[in-house]
Amino acid sequence: MGLELPKYPEMEEDQVFNFTDSEIVSHVKQALASVLSGDNNSYNQLVGVMHHSKHLAPDEVALLETTLKALAGAVSSIDITHHDSLLSAIFCMSMWNYGPHVADALAELIVSLAISNGKYLDLCLGMLVSNFTPPPYFLDKLKMPHGLERKGKVLSRVHAAFKKIADYVPLAPLRLLTIVLQGMPTIYHKDRAIVIYVENMLKLESGEIGELVGSTILMAVVDRLIELDVEIGWDAILQDDFSKGIFEMELEDVDDIEESAEPDVGEFRLSRKSLAGNSIAELLDNLLVLTFEHLESCEREGRLAKVFETLLQSFRVTVLSAYKSKFAQFVMFYACALDPENCGMRFATMLADLFVQDSQPQPTRMSAVSYLASYLSRAKFLAASSISSMLKGLVDWCLEYCEAHDADINPNAHRVFYSGCQAIMYVLCFRMKVFVDVPRLKSELLIPLEQVLKHKLNPLKVCLPSVVEEFLRQAKAASLFTVCKTFIFDGLLESELSRAFGGLERLDTFFPFDPCLLKKCDSFIRPMFVFWSMVKPAYDDAFDDDDDDDGSSDDDLVQDFVNENEDIMNDEFGKSFDEQGVDMDEFDYALKKMSITPKATSNYKFGGRFQEPARMPSRIRPSTSPESL
Repeated sequence: MGLELPKYPEMEEDQVFNFTDSEIVSHVKQALASVLSGDNNSYNQLVGVMHHSKHLAPDEVALLETTLKALAGAVSSIDITHHDSLLSAIFCMSMWNYGPHVADALAELIVSLAISNGKYLDLCLGMLVSNFTPPPYFLDKLKMPHGLERKGKVLSRVHAAFKKIADYVPLAPLRLLTIVLQGMPTIYHKDRAIVIYVENMLKLESGEIGELVGSTILMAVVDRLIELDVEIGWDAILQDDFSKGIFEMELEDVDDIEESAEPDVGEFRLSRKSLAGNSIAELLDNLLVLTFEHLESCEREGRLAKVFETLLQSFRVTVLSAYKSKFAQFVMFYACALDPENCGMRFATMLADLFVQDSQPQPTRMSAVSYLASYLSRAKFLAASSISSMLKGLVDWCLEYCEAHDADINPNAHRVFYSGCQAIMYVLCFRMKVFVDVPRLKSELLIPLEQVLKHKLNPLKVCLPSVVEEFLRQAKAASLFTVCKTFIFDGLLESELSRAFGGLERLDTFFPFDPCLLKKCDSFIRPMFVFWSMVKPAYDDAFDDDDDDDGSSDDDLVQDFVNENEDIMNDEFGKSFDEQGVDMDEFDYALKKMSITPKATSNYKFGGRFQEPARMPSRIRPSTSPESL
């Protein structure tokens, strides 16, 4: 069927020609060949058509579409040297500027060029990558339905073109990876542009091309999250000088706290409102949510386990050593929450193994156990058997360390030991009520811990006073053991000894999974997160008379389980973390029925509004270190 070819810019007004498809291609080839003879008139007209982009009349749209299709059929006649101006015009075109017919013709031309000659491959891939993000004028339109519709169509064409090129050029994905990483916007670009770019990276990771380059792309995304994270200064988070006092309130829902509320003398607050208007924080929040949604899709597609291995590698290389990371680590937390039995335990085991490896640097081991302690304390989705397994391994390691070191207090010489002791106490501040109510757990876990804490190395004196004080208060209430020496902390958050073992990195105050201040991110994390107000400390009988939804209290559920399962713990705990084969499904089932969320009281109702800010006791509060949150 013939096509009507509208006039070129220099044609007379009354000149209109009818050409067949083959005639159009032949005409374009002649225009390309004319350059070699020095006649550039037709060629220049051809180049001029490529510059048509905005506010095109119907005949201009038809001319552009027809010319692009003709060029796709004449790619063998295009020379990278003689036709550089034409190629430059083509590669500067943006699919965002055109309707579907022109965009399809442009994508077809780019694919034809890429597979026709290796010289054009990088240029074609680069042009497609440039279409990841819209022109600046289009960014605001992304807020509207028609803008989102255009975005979907453009990106669909771009990724379809990638696949076609990869089908013909097997090495194209590796070249594409380099181009994508080099073209990644900096953290100072407009936030919507960065979000769309990362969205495309994750789309590549989940497609066929991701089989070759997906892991590298995912690690690059995590690296960008870290870069944004460390850009958020602590002045933007802490509302007062953190050296003045302690946290006495843990974030639950800052939006529901009266703005007029004034902090008490000597305290300061961890505030989400203080991040309002912080463009870096808002960008990081959006990227984290995008990553969470990608992980959800991975879980639905049954490939989360594979992706998680990449995340673990990235965590060890990047996140674990980024002591000032405040939010990026929640990618790991959320991935674990999507698959607690596999990913959740894989993460905990890796951290535990890093801690016990003498070959690892001290800061790495201390950071790993800080992550482990915070994770075991805050992860609502972890089974009690999993937590007890990790704690048993930590207690055994600390007990062996004590037996091998007949020495007195020395924070600098025994930094790793003290970090392990503090990790155990920190977790028990959140979880002790469960363990003391199961006699076998108490004997296997808590009694050996007493030998560690009463050793000459004296961890109770060296570890963070805020953690030790809360732990001792619960231990006393649970009648676990008594400490002969009286510890007077006077509400101290830290001490000279704790600062000494914490080192320059201040790993003594590093609790990386403290509540997330990013609002959108928090909406994903909150349902699977343990807040302090949800914990029943051993000394707190405020909720003892409350019944669970099924009519049984937590204590009744624990006792019922103990009566039915006398051998809840076994000798497997004596093995290394990798060797542990703890199978406590029935125990998990009983404890999963237990709610760690308190019933509604006159002051607080979970999921509703706060009548009064939920306050943490002064003995334990979120980290105030500039290295952690």
